[in-house]
Amino acid sequence: MPILPRPLKHLPPSPRKTLAMLCLPWIALWACAASTQTPAGRFDALTRSVEAGEFQQVTSIVIAHDGEVVYERYFDDGGAEARRNTRSVTKTIAGMLTGLAIADGKLKDAQAPVMRHLRVRGRIEHVDARKGRISFEDLMTMSSLLECNDENPYSRGNEERMYLVEDWVKFYLDLPIQGFPAWMPTPAQSPHGRSFRYCTAGVTTLGAAIQGAVGEPLEDYAQRRLFDPLGIEQPQWQRSPLGLAQAGGGLGLRSRDLLALGQLYLDGGMRQGRRILPQAWVEASIRPHARIDEHTEYGYLWWLMRFPVKSGMRTSFAMNGAGGNTVQVFPEQKLVVVITTTNFDVRQPHQLTAKLLTEKILPLF
Repeated sequence: MPILPRPLKHLPPSPRKTLAMLCLPWIALWACAASTQTPAGRFDALTRSVEAGEFQQVTSIVIAHDGEVVYERYFDDGGAEARRNTRSVTKTIAGMLTGLAIADGKLKDAQAPVMRHLRVRGRIEHVDARKGRISFEDLMTMSSLLECNDENPYSRGNEERMYLVEDWVKFYLDLPIQGFPAWMPTPAQSPHGRSFRYCTAGVTTLGAAIQGAVGEPLEDYAQRRLFDPLGIEQPQWQRSPLGLAQAGGGLGLRSRDLLALGQLYLDGGMRQGRRILPQAWVEASIRPHARIDEHTEYGYLWWLMRFPVKSGMRTSFAMNGAGGNTVQVFPEQKLVVVITTTNFDVRQPHQLTAKLLTEKILPLF
């Protein structure tokens, strides 16, 4: 087996996307050990444990309960104004922008083909009529028929290969159709009729298609229709070599900005009495559309998760990224939790985040 080179430091590292480990049953062992704090010292144990480095390089935690911030702490020098690169956490924003484009009449629905909204340079390789039928929904559910899998280092569509070429959209469109040998379930054999394979290049292409549909740069549309209404200022976009704003992750936002995005979905698309996103889109986004494994399902770029704690199972929908970065929304508890880290080179960072949630945060609510 050939030894693959490590990603260059200046390239965005792979998000290490398989986050189903967050909800494995052994997490309950940690939850059983958690103790309830008195109201005055409710978060003392949380603060002490993070400051002691029990969860490695956690940089911030912000928690809102019933719409009110009840805990906000920064554990690095960046503070509240730091724009934090939470990697694939910000993929979910592309799903929000798709919903806005539909609400604005720029797209008919989530089943609209993306190809008609893309400007492709040169001839597409591996020509196949099925490419023309790839929809916005296919890209939002990581289930198009193109051979793209960031979890497989041999996949032609692995994101590390995308960063080596100039045109990231054409990189995706040039991919061959996924083959399904006998030991792999076809989409028709899979739950929800979709074969989930995590693909950053697909979300990058989704951003380009949204841009084409709305007729303005993706970053301008996002600012006008989503960020300004939420009070999100000066987002730091990553860009492709051709200047395309990267919808596939790496958008720099403040921890409070991430909280606002999670709270928007907890509130059904409302912000301070103003409708930002259609409620129907919010509900569609957090319904299962693809299955990752027996523990985790996937919506429109939202992870649908379960966490066992001593008092019972907690369900969430989440924005997740490399290093254990996460925005977790627990609707039954009316809870939004933002955790940012720089645990990109730490072993099993998603398990660390799961431990932080189940041992130190969820038992308090």
